[in-house]
Amino acid sequence: MNFKKLGIIIQREYLNKVKKKSFLLITFLAPVLFAGIAILPSVIMMGAKEEAKQVGVIDRSGIVLPYLTDNDVTIFKDLGADADPDAIKADFGSAGVDVLLSISELDTEARTVQADCYSEKPLGMDTGEMIESRINDAVEAYRIDSYGIENLEEIMAGVKSDVKLRSYTIDKSGNESISESGIYMALSMILGMALYMFIALFSGMVMSSVIEEKSSRVVEVLMSSVKATELMFGKIIGVALVALTQFLLWILLTLLLTAVAMGILGKDKMMGMMGSDPTTEMVGQMNENVNLPAGMDLNEALATATDTTGVAAGEPSGMDVVMSTLGNINVGQILFAFLFYFVFGYLLYASLFAAIGSAVENEGDSSQLQIPVTIPLLLAFFIALYAFKAPDSSLVFWGSMIPFTSPIVMLARIPFGVPAWELILSMVLLVVTFVVCAWASAKIYKVGILMFGKKSTFKDLWKWLKQK
Repeated sequence: MNFKKLGIIIQREYLNKVKKKSFLLITFLAPVLFAGIAILPSVIMMGAKEEAKQVGVIDRSGIVLPYLTDNDVTIFKDLGADADPDAIKADFGSAGVDVLLSISELDTEARTVQADCYSEKPLGMDTGEMIESRINDAVEAYRIDSYGIENLEEIMAGVKSDVKLRSYTIDKSGNESISESGIYMALSMILGMALYMFIALFSGMVMSSVIEEKSSRVVEVLMSSVKATELMFGKIIGVALVALTQFLLWILLTLLLTAVAMGILGKDKMMGMMGSDPTTEMVGQMNENVNLPAGMDLNEALATATDTTGVAAGEPSGMDVVMSTLGNINVGQILFAFLFYFVFGYLLYASLFAAIGSAVENEGDSSQLQIPVTIPLLLAFFIALYAFKAPDSSLVFWGSMIPFTSPIVMLARIPFGVPAWELILSMVLLVVTFVVCAWASAKIYKVGILMFGKKSTFKDLWKWLKQK
């Protein structure tokens, strides 16, 4: 193989790709999309609150109205137990309400009530669930009182348990550190999905490039100056460099756009748009629904419980858990593994897609030949999505060993810890398989790239593979 010619082909392929408008468009639009996905949940939370609604209440039961307290989006108005629901439904405006909540008389046998809600526009799900929850609280309180047992509500509250499992990992030195499985799960899914996307995207780019040159007959001119294998590997390596360039630009631009967006929004503005601190709001709602001794609110009760038991005081904050969990991850190993599996996983599939591209004259004819190649790639993607549930199970283990699935599955396993011998074996098998597949693809490419006027089949590929 002439490395000088190979370098020229790589340079030609790289420059042709990066100069295209489609490359520039995707390179600069994708980070905007990624940054949007990163900040969109916060923006949605800021603007997703409903407008305040006046809810007229006709409470014939006598037990529900005390539990219907106002909040930011709902203001309750007592219309009286004798109000006429039909008259209010005919003209909400005259009653000064947007919604009518009608509570039936108390059914003393079933110890419950019937609740009906009327409005000109459907209620938001949060508002409907909030009203339903408070009605249920009222009915539950009535049922507890009906037993006539002194302090029954306090007894039941004391019986309830809220034990949270804290998970620790122990290193070789015996040091313990908090490890939250949810962090590993998220990292596992992100790594697996990212690698699947890159391998599928850029391997397909190689096939499209081969088909484009073959259909335009440009390949005949190129083959007069270089060998088929030099052309194939030059194209594969050139697209790989394009992929790495685009990947690095995506990371830098996404981080930059996210930082700029967060700087423009600002923490204070975000909290202001959200209305209040979520923890304070949650505690406030719990104060409404929990009966505590006179003169004590939930914050005081929690503080008392913390001082008494000493357990709550030792609870790490959410950020402490996240940072401790991330500290347990071998970042260097993950970065090395990501680059290794990206490079060799891409080379493996790119060589196969290049062979397929050489055997057809348009992308429509490639569908049948792509099936045996895309099935392992899709299978690896689905295994990686569930690798966090059982990272050491037989299915996930073999998925991380078989070279056609290992680039994606092994990367999804690494955050949970993989023995060194498994990682080394997986890498060796992947490299060996790439070499074999590259050799086979080169033989198919050498013949197929100059075949015109005939739709190739698997039988033809096998015949080309056996040629000397």
